[in-house]
Amino acid sequence: MREQNNLEMQKPRDTVITAGLSSPRLEVRDNATEESMDELAALVETAGGQVAASVLQNRTSPDPRTFIGEGKAAEIKALVKSEEATAVIFDNDLSPSQLRILTEELGVQVLDRSALILDIFAQRARTKEGRLQVELAQYQYLLPRLTGMWTHLERQAGTSGKGPIGSKGPGETQLETDRRHIHRKIDKLKEELEEVRRIRGTQRQRRTKNQIPVVAIVGYTNAGKSTLLNALTGAGIPANNRLFDTLDTTTRLLTVSDTLDVVISDTVGFIRKLPHQLVDAFKATLEELEYADLLLHVIDISNPEWQVQAQIVDSLISELGAETTPCLRVYNKSDLFWGDVRPRGEEAVNISAKTKEGLDELLKAIDKQLDKGTRRVVLHLPYDKGHLLDILYRESKVESVEYSDTIDITAVCNPRAVGLVKPYIEGWVEPKEAWED
Repeated sequence: MREQNNLEMQKPRDTVITAGLSSPRLEVRDNATEESMDELAALVETAGGQVAASVLQNRTSPDPRTFIGEGKAAEIKALVKSEEATAVIFDNDLSPSQLRILTEELGVQVLDRSALILDIFAQRARTKEGRLQVELAQYQYLLPRLTGMWTHLERQAGTSGKGPIGSKGPGETQLETDRRHIHRKIDKLKEELEEVRRIRGTQRQRRTKNQIPVVAIVGYTNAGKSTLLNALTGAGIPANNRLFDTLDTTTRLLTVSDTLDVVISDTVGFIRKLPHQLVDAFKATLEELEYADLLLHVIDISNPEWQVQAQIVDSLISELGAETTPCLRVYNKSDLFWGDVRPRGEEAVNISAKTKEGLDELLKAIDKQLDKGTRRVVLHLPYDKGHLLDILYRESKVESVEYSDTIDITAVCNPRAVGLVKPYIEGWVEPKEAWED
C-alpha cells in the first residue's frame, strides 16, 4: 500500500508536449526560442508536469486558425498519441479561438505560457494577499477569452424572433451573464487589494517615521533571492532550485552595521513573457519597490543567459515606476561562474549566497549606499534638558539610558539629531569644512 502511495506521489500531474513558434511577424519578445522553450520545460516541471517532447516551428507568419499550421498540428497530434500526453503547452500566447480549435483537434487540454504561469502562481500563493492577486490575474486573463470558450452557447435570448425555439427569455446570452459575473468578481478583488495597499501604506508610514530604510530584493526567477535572504537574516524560507518558488513577500529586519538596521524584503521572481495581468495584479506586492530606499538586483551569473535576464528585470523595474530607486547589482552563484572576468563596479558585488562568499562586502556596499551620516554617540544630558530625550526617541535609535548625575544615553543619531544634542555629546569635536583642511 505504501509503495502504491509513493508511486502516486511521484506520478506527474500531466505528461506534456511543449510547442512554440518563431516568426518574423511576431514581436521579438513573443517569439519562441530554444532558451524560452527550455524555460517553458522548467515551468512545466515547476507546475508538477513532465515534458515528453518539444516542437519548435519556424513560419513566415502564424496560422490564423491553428497558429502553427495544419501540418505541425498533425505532427503534434501524433506525438500526443505516441507519448500518451495529457496536455500541449505553447510558449506563445494563443487567441481564444486558436485555443479552442487546437483543443478540439489535438484531443487534449491546450494551454499557453500565460495560463501555465497563472496555474503555478495559483498553486504557490500562500497568504491571503497572494491568493487575491492570483485570482484577480486569472479573471483578467479569462475575460477576453470567454468569447472563444462560449461559441457553442452564442444563442441570443432576445426578442428578435430569429433565435432557436425555446431561446426567448431575459434578453441576455450566457456569455454576457458570465462577463457580468467576472466583472463583479474583478471589482470585488480590486477592492480587497486596495485594502491590502492601505494596510501596507500604514506600515510603511510607521517605518518611515522610525527612519528604518527599506531594501527590496529583486531578480529573475531562480536567481537565488530567497537563499540570499536566508543567508543574511536566517529567515528559514524554503529555497529550492525551481522557478517561482517564492510568491508571497517575506520581510525581515537586518542589522547591516552597528549604525544601520534595514527592513529587507524578498519579492516574486521576474520572468520573460510575464503575463501583463500578473504585473498588474502583483503591483500590491511589487509596489514596495517604488517605496524602497535601495534595490538589490540579484543576478544568477552562472546562467549563460544572465545578461538577457538582467535586462528583463531592469525593464520590469522601470514598468513598475522604480527606475529612479538606487540599485545595487548582486552577482550571485559566483562559485559556479566559469567566465574569465567577473563584473566589477561601484554598484556591483560578487557573492555566493549558498557558500556565503562575499556577504561581508555586500553588507558594506548596502551600508555605503544607505549612509545618511548616522553615527553612534554617547550623550550626557543635564536633567533640565530632559525634553531632548523625547526628540531622540522620535528621531534616533536609542540603545541605552542610565540616570546618574546626568542622563547618560547611547544612541544612533542622524545628522539632524546630532545637530540638536551636539553640546552634550561625549568627546564632540566640530567637523572641519572641506576648505579648512
